[in-house]
Amino acid sequence: MKFRSVLFAALLGVASLVVPQVSQADQAPPQVALETNETLFTVLAAINQCGYDTELAASDPLRQQIRDEVKKAVDAAPAAAESMQAMCQFYNEHLKDDSTHTLAQYVSLALFLLPPPALTLKVKEADVPPDAEALVGMLPLLQKFYAVAGLHAIWERHSEAYAALADAYHQPLSKMLFDTEIYLKIPSATYLGRSFTVYFDPMGAPSQVNARNYGADYYVIISPGAGSLKIEQIRHTYLHYLVDPLALKYPTEIKRLEPLLEATRDAPLDESFKSDISLLTTECFIRAVEARTIGNSKTPEQDRLRAVDDSEAQGYILTRYFYEALALFEKDPAGLRNDFGDMLSHIDVGKENKRAGQIQFAKQSDPELLHLSRPAENKTLVQAEQALATGDRESAKKLAQQVLDAKGEDPGRALFILAEVAAADSNMDGARNYFERALEVAHEPKVVAWSHIYLGRIFDLREEREEALTHYRAALNSGAALPGVKDAAEHGIAQPYEPPRPKQ
Repeated sequence: MKFRSVLFAALLGVASLVVPQVSQADQAPPQVALETNETLFTVLAAINQCGYDTELAASDPLRQQIRDEVKKAVDAAPAAAESMQAMCQFYNEHLKDDSTHTLAQYVSLALFLLPPPALTLKVKEADVPPDAEALVGMLPLLQKFYAVAGLHAIWERHSEAYAALADAYHQPLSKMLFDTEIYLKIPSATYLGRSFTVYFDPMGAPSQVNARNYGADYYVIISPGAGSLKIEQIRHTYLHYLVDPLALKYPTEIKRLEPLLEATRDAPLDESFKSDISLLTTECFIRAVEARTIGNSKTPEQDRLRAVDDSEAQGYILTRYFYEALALFEKDPAGLRNDFGDMLSHIDVGKENKRAGQIQFAKQSDPELLHLSRPAENKTLVQAEQALATGDRESAKKLAQQVLDAKGEDPGRALFILAEVAAADSNMDGARNYFERALEVAHEPKVVAWSHIYLGRIFDLREEREEALTHYRAALNSGAALPGVKDAAEHGIAQPYEPPRPKQ
């Protein structure tokens, strides 16, 4: 039998959609999933027909071309025109005060829908992000418009052009990810059960970047147009992806900093930062990393310090502390996993409170790029996923089992987490059992699809090829539109799974 227990944990290699860590000399940068998405296309193409035309002139020409084709299809079919009228009435009744928030709510909705033609929620309505809750009533209208306007045919005609939009991002994005992991000395490949996906769709305003964190999943949505590739905005979200789980490892140290929240009372920060010391601390650290890595070795220090001053003026009062702490970190061979706790424990609350009292706050702050949504109902499972991401398998197992015992939250997700823990512990039989049980009760497409992928790999390792193929095909049927699933399933169908060989 080909199976070797020491390699079984490699079964989870694609869970984070990041390639294994490599040395700088290897010049093989880490990667994220760069995707296009028919669901996002459908939602944005629909609102473009209803009057959403923000920054149309600066958009990629593909946006106008698609708008014209959809309009032509509507004009040619009375049923489509009638459907669009009802849908656009809903759209106009739910406009926000500005186009940025109007687009943002539709992006959030799209991320929580099953692929067309279903276009139904992939979670319970109670778990829909707050900014998209009011839009759920649009779904029957959107489903009908998708069918009668022939949006699938339009998507098919332009799917290759959509994919081409991502090509310009591959090299600079890979370099950014690699440089970020090298700087922090932290391998993202060890973040089991987490994903980081960048979606490209030209139907939005090119100046706007929408970033989301839903539990263990991070998304960045970009509408390519003329000008910058917006790599820094992607990097900001990627830093959250790497750092957010670390903050959860030190609840005592973080709570000790709560008195500092009072110092932000008059700052122009979003209220979430003024009420949650963990969010504020993490954001300050990320801004300090961004300040220290501005430009190159020839960049004047005052340019970096201006970025620190700007962050402090907005209310991110610990930015300077972390900026100075990172100067020492850069000389330390240890990675952030080892040093982050020390950075937190060395914060002198009295000193930082006094320093914050001397800051002249600005009248307004930059809007935070990353929208977080952690439904209260799934709080325990989110904690379990975050514990697993930081390597605390025992806590992840305990929390997931707690959900099962209480018969609450999402049992499919809980069983999936237990399966991941078993796989990380090289427990093949336990992982197979949990993945199979997850399939019996799970409704979330991601859980279903990846359970089939992992079961296919388990059966390949057992040399039961026909059973493995059954699961790979089932993964394609249940989640081909999800990031990474199609490639993983097709690779499994093409050849039996072989775990990576450890380096000599």
